[in-house]
Amino acid sequence: MTDQIHAPYVEGASDDISTNESGNTPFHVVVERALSRRGFLGGSAALAASSALVGSVGAMVFAKNAEAASLGTLTFESLPHRYDDTHHVANGYDAEMLIRWGDAVVKGAPAFDPTKQSAAAQALQFGYNNDFVGYTPLPYGSGNPARGLLCVTHEYVDRELMFPNAADRDKKTQSKEMVDVEMAAHGFSVIEIARDAKGKWSVVADSAYNRRGHVGTEMKISGPAAGHDRMKTSQDATGTKVLGTLNNCAGSVTPWGTVLMAEENFNNYFSGDITKTKEARAYKRLGIAGDVGYGWYRFHDRFDVEKEPNEANRFGWMVEVDPYDPAAVPVKRTALGRFKHEGAHALVDKSGHVVCYAGDDQQFDYVYKFVSKAKYDAKDRKANFAILDEGTLFVARFNDDKTLDWLPLTFGEGPLTPANDFHSQADVLIETRRAADLLGATPMDRPEDVEPNLVTGVVYAVMTNNTKRKKDQVNAVNPRATNEHGHIVEMIPPGGRGADKDHTATKYGWDLFLLGGDPSKPEQGAKYHPAVGAGDWLSCPDNVAVDGKGRLWIATDGAPKAGMADGVWAADTEGDGRALVKLFFSTPRGAELCGPSFNVDDTAYFAAIQHPADEKGSTYDKPSTRWPDFKPDMPPRPSVMVITKQGGGAIG
Repeated sequence: MTDQIHAPYVEGASDDISTNESGNTPFHVVVERALSRRGFLGGSAALAASSALVGSVGAMVFAKNAEAASLGTLTFESLPHRYDDTHHVANGYDAEMLIRWGDAVVKGAPAFDPTKQSAAAQALQFGYNNDFVGYTPLPYGSGNPARGLLCVTHEYVDRELMFPNAADRDKKTQSKEMVDVEMAAHGFSVIEIARDAKGKWSVVADSAYNRRGHVGTEMKISGPAAGHDRMKTSQDATGTKVLGTLNNCAGSVTPWGTVLMAEENFNNYFSGDITKTKEARAYKRLGIAGDVGYGWYRFHDRFDVEKEPNEANRFGWMVEVDPYDPAAVPVKRTALGRFKHEGAHALVDKSGHVVCYAGDDQQFDYVYKFVSKAKYDAKDRKANFAILDEGTLFVARFNDDKTLDWLPLTFGEGPLTPANDFHSQADVLIETRRAADLLGATPMDRPEDVEPNLVTGVVYAVMTNNTKRKKDQVNAVNPRATNEHGHIVEMIPPGGRGADKDHTATKYGWDLFLLGGDPSKPEQGAKYHPAVGAGDWLSCPDNVAVDGKGRLWIATDGAPKAGMADGVWAADTEGDGRALVKLFFSTPRGAELCGPSFNVDDTAYFAAIQHPADEKGSTYDKPSTRWPDFKPDMPPRPSVMVITKQGGGAIG
């Protein structure tokens, strides 16, 4: 989820330096062709709204909030754009602190003292830079909206905001003790939470469910790549076990109550000369190269590719965690492919198969889906625990006639043969990006979240931005060169509404839901509902959630470049309010809004506030904001908040 402006430690570094040299027709070229053939933003036949979205790019009609309020189902008044020291939520709602970096998770955790951090303490405390938030009710299957488990990922650390006297970000100044704290601050937390009779949420202290996972937590490797020679190391000759998980970004809750957590920019943790390994080609495609900002390799050989050449192959997967069993070993599901996962969202198709959608979060990379071989068993939860280990992984090719083809990444089919140095399905999955290159997948504008709308059946693929795209690379589905503000694509499976859609099909339709940017500046090519005014527009959509009414809640990452705080905007996906975005919550300066996530009846929205004060020149000693504590002895702290409606009721 983390945008290039938040790349850890190295001034000017970027997570979004494209490694795609395939030459495949990029999405923006497809979009441009589609524009000339069929018009723009009409919506699918099943979702076609009014004429609200018809018109040339930039030719917008503006309305005041008072006029727009009568359109659509969202009843809150949109917040104004701002950029300041604290968070803001729409009138009529309360935003309360739930948990902060350093707060106790596991029983026996010491009180947080930022001047006396240790790996042992951090392994019991809430980790840094919380990202995905997933709610699962207690007990399992109860649908309880007032008591449940919250599974939260911890993506990365901001060293200069985390430690005193670390302003230079220089890894060479890091002691082993500081590195080990960083490693313990990654991973995930599981916490039990409950709502009291007055509607206030809190963490259940010392709950038996509470748990921390980090870089030292043992995990299992499963699926087609498990046990392959390329997965074996000096510490694990079987190729089936690995210590820890890295750069855990977005995720989802599965239909059987487990949580999927993405491993995204794992390349940033491995150093050394890749040309001295047999994995040089694969590592180059994934952006593993040379020296990196995380100096962990100075103390831990497994992060040095020259000393442990296969260790990096054991990262870049989706990790499945059972929050209901603190003793359950997390599992890396290799059948879902290896790339910079933003997340993976699973649903049960009408056929009974599980379908899982995912995006590869880098400029000019791809959108994927997985279809399980086995069918979901609603009566036996444990029968589904291995359902993601066997099936078919597909990559998307978008066509300029507004259709898309799902291309199977199957060993032995098409170019995925020994002639191209694929010798098994494990090879295809370890080098998912190269396999997708050869199939002719469509390079996208940094695909992040890919979220199915269970109400309508449409799937939303979020493109955060792409400033590297050129005019001769635009296409129907990526319509703008130098796409600074991002856009959202609708992928439309065949069939009727909602559960009647066929998510196993290999031919879909597609459309554009919105194009980010300022609609008052035609040169930006923004596109929304015509009533979106100068104070409502968004920039850099990142992650989305769909509420029980089928509305889209859009979190952003990169809006400060457009002069406003990141936050979450909401919009109807059909009807008179389709693509009429309204700002619901904005973050403190330097932060992005991660998640978003709801409890089971939409009466609570959980907002992960990541990297507050992450701005140029901001340090632990002199941060640009001390949110959320605003105390002189406390640094800024990534935190999770819970938002509720005053007087009760569903959010929105």
